[in-house]
Amino acid sequence: MLQKSQNMNQYGLGYGLEGEGYRSFEFPGAKPHYSPDRPGQVEHIALNLELDLDRCQCQGTCQIRLMPMRSGIQHLMLDAVGQDIQQVTVNETIQRFDYDGEYLQVYLSQPLQTGEGIELAITYHLDRPQRGLYFIHPTEHYPDKPIQVWTQGEDEDSRYWFPCFDYPGQLATSEIRATVPADFQVISNGELQSIVEKGTHKIYHWFQKEIHPTYLMTLVVGQFAQLQDQWRGKPVLYYVQPGREADAQRTMGKTPQMIEFFSQTFGTPFPFPKYAQVCVDDFIFGGMENTSTTLLTDRCLLDERAALDDRRSETLVAHELAHQWFGDLVVIKHWSHAWIKEGMATYAETLWINQEYGQEEAAYYQLQTTRSYLDEDAFRYRRPIVTHVYREPIELYDRHLYEKGACVYHLLRHELGDDLFWKSIHAFVRTYSHRTVETIDLLRAIETTTGRNLLSIFDQYVFRGGHPDYKVSYSWDEESHLAKVTVTQTQAIVKNKGKDCFDLKINLNFHLIADNPNPPDPSLTPETIVQSFSVRVHERQQSFFFAFSHKPKFLSFDPGNAILKTLELDYPLPELKAQLQQDPDPVGRIFAAIALAKKGGLEALKILGQALTSDRFWGVRVEVAYQIAEIKLDQSFAVLEIGLADPNPRVRRATVKALANLKIQPSYEVLKNLVAKGDPSYLVEADALAALGQFADVGRNKSEPPHQTLQESEILAILRQALQERSSWNEVVRVGAMRGLSAMKTSAAALELILDYLELGTPQPLRLAAIRALGTIASGQPSAQVDRIVTHLENLSRDTFFLTQVAIVMALEKMALPQALSILRSLADHTTDGRVRLLAEEAIVRVQSNLGTEKGMEALRSDLDTLRTENQDLRSRLESLEARL
Repeated sequence: MLQKSQNMNQYGLGYGLEGEGYRSFEFPGAKPHYSPDRPGQVEHIALNLELDLDRCQCQGTCQIRLMPMRSGIQHLMLDAVGQDIQQVTVNETIQRFDYDGEYLQVYLSQPLQTGEGIELAITYHLDRPQRGLYFIHPTEHYPDKPIQVWTQGEDEDSRYWFPCFDYPGQLATSEIRATVPADFQVISNGELQSIVEKGTHKIYHWFQKEIHPTYLMTLVVGQFAQLQDQWRGKPVLYYVQPGREADAQRTMGKTPQMIEFFSQTFGTPFPFPKYAQVCVDDFIFGGMENTSTTLLTDRCLLDERAALDDRRSETLVAHELAHQWFGDLVVIKHWSHAWIKEGMATYAETLWINQEYGQEEAAYYQLQTTRSYLDEDAFRYRRPIVTHVYREPIELYDRHLYEKGACVYHLLRHELGDDLFWKSIHAFVRTYSHRTVETIDLLRAIETTTGRNLLSIFDQYVFRGGHPDYKVSYSWDEESHLAKVTVTQTQAIVKNKGKDCFDLKINLNFHLIADNPNPPDPSLTPETIVQSFSVRVHERQQSFFFAFSHKPKFLSFDPGNAILKTLELDYPLPELKAQLQQDPDPVGRIFAAIALAKKGGLEALKILGQALTSDRFWGVRVEVAYQIAEIKLDQSFAVLEIGLADPNPRVRRATVKALANLKIQPSYEVLKNLVAKGDPSYLVEADALAALGQFADVGRNKSEPPHQTLQESEILAILRQALQERSSWNEVVRVGAMRGLSAMKTSAAALELILDYLELGTPQPLRLAAIRALGTIASGQPSAQVDRIVTHLENLSRDTFFLTQVAIVMALEKMALPQALSILRSLADHTTDGRVRLLAEEAIVRVQSNLGTEKGMEALRSDLDTLRTENQDLRSRLESLEARL
């Protein structure tokens, strides 16, 4: 499962946990969760359902074949939420039962006996189920919405659409018979057995012969266009709304190549009889890896222009496909071990990027994965990857589970080496195919296969929270011909929680000119050799000395970025320059660029400017653009502007963001011109529109009351025109304009324009952006307007759609208002979605914190802006004077 539909984890929450500086992951009410006792082994689940699409109802029978594991059991407890239970039979004999709306208690007329299987049959009715089974319909405001029904079982939502033992430890075969109107299709797990006509309806019969848990059972009803591909003779199917066939091929067309790649990578051929991907409307996740039948949000379908620079859909397809091995073939026994599947599926994205686009792209993708986890760890909370203390399992589905899990796999790979790592993975998949696993099983597979005991790594990264923060200093002593490397672990000491330092082996690569540092032919590039060393870093501060015949050109710390860490380099400027220009590892070049920007000055700016135009890899150029903006000199603009001509749209996009960060009039002029002429990339155009709003206050005399300047009026006109004319794929361009409006915090006209797009009938992505924009713009509005904003958000909070609720939470958490707290509390109390509940409760904590500090922080921000401007002017004049001298 992948939550790609929204970037919901950038909270910026900085409140602390006693003695550690991190908020606890565990909210009040969290408690230990364990796999329940099993009365028996579920061998087969058969659903026979009749769906009334108009009334959003379902009448059905659930039959469960159960083999008792012990004798004497006199009652069975099943999960069943919001169902009308009509009858329960065992072996066709009616049984007495109790039902409280959440659990079905069946009182057996005959106690269970080992070796004697039973057929449990439950007849039930669903009326507009609140979760699990979703009915999608056109509405007055969205008449083009399709009629669809689809399911979502993970984490524990299958209980909302059929009675079951709803936890991942029970694996069974399954089948579904679904009766629907004749002009609709039914798609499910496994193989299609038959389609039987019954008057104006059809009965579809699907059978899944491979065992799997209840949360991976799925049912989809709709009117789809079907595209068929194949892999080694097995069907590979894509289902989309008619008219989107080209988008489907563009988005999912690499699936057969991916299946072949992962079959080789995981050492086991694709294990199911077919692979289908179904794109559905209003899906509440990015994708869900139901066994042999993945559901995807239709927002992932790319048009031709979106495909220029949006790889999120491609990695989404790879992620869900990788789950067919990690998650569906090898199944977790308990939610606390979900990192085994989610971490590998996330790492599979990097693996596919490497396969399709090369090592540098993969290295950069993995760096972004690392940063995603680090952001959550720094600003949201810190937790062990494996923990069984929570309120709902869905709370575990965060960046620790996905991104940190992927980083752990990356670390294990480098620790073992490719051969032993993949040998271990192959053995793990073969040993536990169609079985359930816990984290210890992965450890044992590694040890059994390689003889390596990696418990120390698991103890440091999986069973406890955190990671090392390294500061690395480097110097060269010409007299002794010694290179000195000092590594300091700067992470905070955690009192009474064991050793705070990480104990890891780290590689160091010294890049040197070959024996003759002065080649006879100066026109030839001197040959570079690399000398590698492995050091054990386990203390707060350690220094290492290395002897060389002549000075190394530069040092690469942890080449390949194997260690999950933060890293600060304290190298001399010449070494940083050499690393940025010559390190074969793009991540090493990026760390060098960051260190150069921290040094600042014209020389560092010149070096970065050269890299912006000459580095062979777009990812390094992206990072260099961001770092140039961090050097607050007047000369930075001219160096940075060149990035707008880069052939790669990702570099142009980074340049747009960096120019906005400079906040000077020339930046505004070039961004305005870019918006006027457009860009081949939706995302570049969207970010340019978003950036314009940040210039509304540039040059404003802040001692005067707010008024509309000529520039603000011009920006409003540009953004208004974009909202009227620039509809695009998933509305990304108009969403960019909406972000621009939200940055115009003192503008009454900007607020009115945002409010215009809250109405139902506004395309959903744009309406959600308008809701989020209310929280940003509120900070600069007068109290009467803030009251209007709060009223709008309160009215919107009655919407039960998941994405709307998330947008409301994101808006409210930016507002230091008591009224925001009451709306958030109501959302937390009444939402049926555990993710929204968690987000709302986290937002409550932040709002409470901000209520006491907002006024003081506003004064500090104003003073800081003034000091930054004065400092930039002084530094620029000084650098120019030094350059002339």
